[in-house]
Amino acid sequence: MIKGLYNWTMGLAQSRHALWALAIVAFVESCFFPIPPDVLMIPMIIARPSKAFLIAGIATVASVLGGLLGYYIGYALFELAGQPIFDFYGKGDAVAEFSARYNEHGAWAVLIAGVTPFPFKVITIMSGVTQLSLPVFIVSAILARALRFFFVATLLWKFGAPIRDFMEKRLGLMFTLFCVLLIGGFALVRYL
Repeated sequence: MIKGLYNWTMGLAQSRHALWALAIVAFVESCFFPIPPDVLMIPMIIARPSKAFLIAGIATVASVLGGLLGYYIGYALFELAGQPIFDFYGKGDAVAEFSARYNEHGAWAVLIAGVTPFPFKVITIMSGVTQLSLPVFIVSAILARALRFFFVATLLWKFGAPIRDFMEKRLGLMFTLFCVLLIGGFALVRYL
C-alpha cells in the first residue's frame, strides 16, 4: 500500500499540476496521509531550481493549514477520527500518558516533529487532544515546517541533483541529530 502511494505521489511531481498536488499532499500529510511532501518537492525543485523557494513556501503554508485540520481532529473528532490514526501509527495506547505531559513542552514537540521524520500528523492531532494553545501551535508549526522545507529547497537550489540521493537517504537523520543537539544545548544552558 505505501509503495503504491509513493509511486502515485512521484507521478504527481511530473504533472503540470505539480504545485497543486504538492499543496494537497503537504496539507493531508499534516493530518493523515503517510507520504511526506518532500517526495514531491525534491523532483520538482531539481526540475525547476528557480522555483525552489516558491515550492518550499507552498509546502509550508499547506502543511500548516493541514496541521490546523489535524489540531481540529484532535480537538473535536478524536474518538471518531484521531484514535484510528494513532492506532495506525502504533501510538494508540500512549495517548493518555502522553497527554498528561504534553502541554508542558508542546511547542517543542511541534517544532521537533515538524523537522524530523516523526509523523507530523501525530503531533498535530495530539496538540488538539491536549488543547495546546492555538497561537503556540501555529507559530511552532510555521517555524518547523519552514525550517524543514526551506532547508531542503536551499540545498537543492544550491547543489542540485547530486544532493538528492544524500537527502533522500539521510535528511531525516540530519534533522534528528540537529534537534538532539538543539535540545541538548538548551538543557546544558539550563543546568549551568
